[in-house]
Amino acid sequence: MPLRDHFRGWLDQEMKWHSFHQAWATYIAEALTTRLPEGFRASPNVQTAIEIDVAAFGGARTPPRAPTDREEPAWQPSGGTLTLPFEVTEPATEVLVHGRRDGSYLAAAIELVSEGNKDRAEAREAFIAKCETYLQQGVGLVIVDLVTTRAANLHDGLLARVSPTAPVWGERLYATAYSPQGKNGAAKLTVWQEPLAIGAALPTMPLWLLHGPCVPVQLEATYEDTFRRLRLPTEGP
Repeated sequence: MPLRDHFRGWLDQEMKWHSFHQAWATYIAEALTTRLPEGFRASPNVQTAIEIDVAAFGGARTPPRAPTDREEPAWQPSGGTLTLPFEVTEPATEVLVHGRRDGSYLAAAIELVSEGNKDRAEAREAFIAKCETYLQQGVGLVIVDLVTTRAANLHDGLLARVSPTAPVWGERLYATAYSPQGKNGAAKLTVWQEPLAIGAALPTMPLWLLHGPCVPVQLEATYEDTFRRLRLPTEGP
């Protein structure tokens, strides 16, 4: 199902982005759960010291899945759009404390951009700083920006923070994925960039798990599923 404009016109009248945003995060997390290996789990709309739309946790004490007759082969993403030099810190204190507290650690995060993330310089800086912290801790990240009413590119702002030599992309709507790997002077950040367009299908993005494999985030399938479950029309009057 092609991407719709959630911020102007008939769909904005049917349901505000905030409501769709929360539901989509839930269904993305639900879809991820079927693909995560043992010991990982996905949670939507995580509210801690910071807000994460969809989080993947490692170290969870989850019961093993029953074996199936036909196991799907491990999913492999295409090559990244670009690779940048990047320093991954040792495991951050915040992650270590979290791990000791409840036996789990943040392994990956998915951010669905809202208008509030882009409307003021302070909000943009807060979003970028949050995402930079994930990457510095070695946490895999996916950003999805469908906001048609604000021109700021948070991805470009993030890359400018982590690597001053990164090229400026400038897309208004996009999905991006980030894999920080390595340390001790040999670290790198691999980036996947997919431009989005109203009327076009959404891509599948790679989500890299800290201490785990890469799993697909099926944006198109979960986007369509959200419309169906919320009983939203796919076309205006």
